[in-house]
Amino acid sequence: MSFTNLWLDYRKLDITDDRFKKIYISSCEDKALAASKEIARAAKELYGIDAQIIDSDNSEQNEGISLVIDKKLKDEQYDIECKNKSISISSGSGAGLLYGAFALIRRAVCGDIGENYSESIIPSNPLRMLDHWDNSDGSIERGYSGNSFFFKDGEIIINERTRAYARIIASVGINGIVINNVNVKDEAVRFISSDYYEPLRELQKILAEYGIKMYLSISFDAPMELGGMDSADPCDKAVAEWWRDKMDEIYEALPGFGGVLIKADSEGRVGPFSYGRTQAEGANMIADAIKPHGGTVIWRCFVYNCHMDWRDRKSDRARASYDNFYGLDGEFEDNVILQIKNGPMDFQVREPVSPLFGAMPKTNQMIEFQIAQEYTGQQIDLCYLIPWFRQVLSFKTYHRNDNDTVADIICGISAVTNTGNDENWTGHELAAANLYGFGRLAFDGSLTAEEIAREWIVQTLGHSDKVMDTVERMLMESWPTYEKYTAPLGVGWMIAPETHYGPDVDGFEYSRWGTYHYADREGLGVDRTIMGTGFVEQYRPENASVYADVKTCPDELILFFHHLPYSFILKSGKTIIQHIYDTHFEGVEDCEKMAEAWKELKDHVSERVYKNVSERIDMQIANAREWRDRINTYFYRKSGVEDEKGRLIYK
Repeated sequence: MSFTNLWLDYRKLDITDDRFKKIYISSCEDKALAASKEIARAAKELYGIDAQIIDSDNSEQNEGISLVIDKKLKDEQYDIECKNKSISISSGSGAGLLYGAFALIRRAVCGDIGENYSESIIPSNPLRMLDHWDNSDGSIERGYSGNSFFFKDGEIIINERTRAYARIIASVGINGIVINNVNVKDEAVRFISSDYYEPLRELQKILAEYGIKMYLSISFDAPMELGGMDSADPCDKAVAEWWRDKMDEIYEALPGFGGVLIKADSEGRVGPFSYGRTQAEGANMIADAIKPHGGTVIWRCFVYNCHMDWRDRKSDRARASYDNFYGLDGEFEDNVILQIKNGPMDFQVREPVSPLFGAMPKTNQMIEFQIAQEYTGQQIDLCYLIPWFRQVLSFKTYHRNDNDTVADIICGISAVTNTGNDENWTGHELAAANLYGFGRLAFDGSLTAEEIAREWIVQTLGHSDKVMDTVERMLMESWPTYEKYTAPLGVGWMIAPETHYGPDVDGFEYSRWGTYHYADREGLGVDRTIMGTGFVEQYRPENASVYADVKTCPDELILFFHHLPYSFILKSGKTIIQHIYDTHFEGVEDCEKMAEAWKELKDHVSERVYKNVSERIDMQIANAREWRDRINTYFYRKSGVEDEKGRLIYK
């Protein structure tokens, strides 16, 4: 199947830059060589220049572009210095040179290289990771852009698309990927066996050329599934020995392997709880086995009982991560990183930040986002998530002082990715903005969502001011629009349980998964104060006091924390019921305006892009209308309150 190169499909510029004629390189490291080749490729495609790549130990060239390893700089740091006839890119490693090369090219595409331009960037996060939920048969769990390009029928695929993907994600600074689903099953259990080491080694070699470490999701009960043992108890010496032997074997076959990601004790997965052990005991047993090889254990905190009872209004799925991990602070090995979802639930369009951030000062933590849009439109509905991610990262945790944010305390950032083997990688042409945006935000947390959007638009769709203004507006308004026509005021869910697309107000209301809105004829929302589930008490007092009081709780989260009457007046001056009616009508209107704006770009973007986005917008409008009508009808029937604006609600 053919594919695009996304934002790396360079267009010929009307200007030239003679500095791109010569590229001087003093290192034979793979990543440094890749950097020189990327600049040469850009020189040809942007300027029509056939660049010379010249081996040279002289870092002070009078003309051209110099790639210099400078051990005084950090490994992934890059410094760029532009002069009249020369450009230097310096880093402490080949990986940093590669990031600097892509940064220079990005500047060239955006028209920002001047004679006196310079920048020095140190990545905001040491680990910048994409989590693939690809299955060994080629399917992708919650994948919305085709099938896997890593696997098919139990085999690992290595082809030209493999290298193209490595280039694409390296260009935005991704330095780690988990190639298989956290729900390890079927052939994927055997990825850590000799049958798969040869293709994994080939895949790892390609990724390593672009500074990307490979990780695997593994099954906690692998000693039973692969080793024929009758237990996976982390406190069993025989089990621990099996893991030590297995890690020795893996690293002998795959030197440079990054490590493992583990989902345990969740949604039916076996874990340490199965043996009466703690999450720390489970993680540390594998961490001890992998530590001699420099490997990392990424341990997901998505641990909860999925056999909850809707009758019990004190039980609360939102409490689970904190309840299971808070008391273990300081007990995890230093090569264990806890991977914590951005919110306490499951990638909803709006939920509060997980209270685990800031609650475990002695433990390595990384944040997990989702750009696959499982609950935010599935790459059918446009929903640019970078403004939301920035809000989460800037949330004050009060971890050490009054200024500590989530971004300040994490050591890594990950996202469940949105890529598949569709020609355009992400299904919806504009959904690639989330892939690009996540990488850029992970690498440079100082960037705004608007800056990232503009970078992506220019590189992907060209320099037209009309395209820039229209698409930037579409992207920046898309998350608020999606929120308007789906679940209101932070209550979440209300979505079809199986597909997670389209409305089903009561779909989870009596579910064992534990997600309830408790709507009745008087009001709706979940009481998570001390009088309800007590979830609010998991936050530091500075945040808990804000959420616990309806007077200070933000409107957009008020039904997440409180059960309130429909007549309750929000800070906007509207009642809850009128807010529900208004936002759902507005959401549809916003989608219709987006369709009209996109039509004006018909002659400004390629036919392929125009057709794809037009089709997706039509589907989004239909989805928004269905959400509007079902939500408004449901709450009219519950409350009996008329829309004060007299609009059509099906009764």
